[in-house]
Amino acid sequence: DPILQDGKPQIAIIGRSNVGKSSTINALTKQKGLARTSSFPGRTAQINLFLINDSFYLVDLPGYGFTRTSREEREDLQHLIHWYLLDSPYHQEKVILIIDANVGLTQDDKDMLFSLEEARKEIIVIANKVDKIKKSEYKKKFEKIESQVGMHKVIPYSAEKRIGQAELTRAVLE
Repeated sequence: DPILQDGKPQIAIIGRSNVGKSSTINALTKQKGLARTSSFPGRTAQINLFLINDSFYLVDLPGYGFTRTSREEREDLQHLIHWYLLDSPYHQEKVILIIDANVGLTQDDKDMLFSLEEARKEIIVIANKVDKIKKSEYKKKFEKIESQVGMHKVIPYSAEKRIGQAELTRAVLE
């Protein structure tokens, strides 16, 4: 895709299906100058590109893990995601991995994290839907997430309640 070769930085957003990727992107992009520039169609899904303030791309990758699609379609998605992140000539400035704070890291999340680490990507973990965690369980859940993601930055986040919005915007822009 010639668009991706224009030299602007790319920040990829990845996460399981239904983890709140779209609402996070919407929250991040509530600004003038947003253009949805193009998409790479996969067979059933695509990689969507958002040009932010004419300065960088947010690259929205299809959700992974369980989806209501055939195994074949799921495998096509995996290939598309892996190709862009791990095998393509494109360089991601950062990769934002969105997980469900209430669920914690699933095996799919751990596999993705491991692949990204192997490829030496700069990873930011967003623990989305923190507003759904019981106060009494919050500390325990967070400690577990932090121990699983190691040294990567974890941002407690709720797209719905706008928790962590400023911190995420800073992490993306710095």
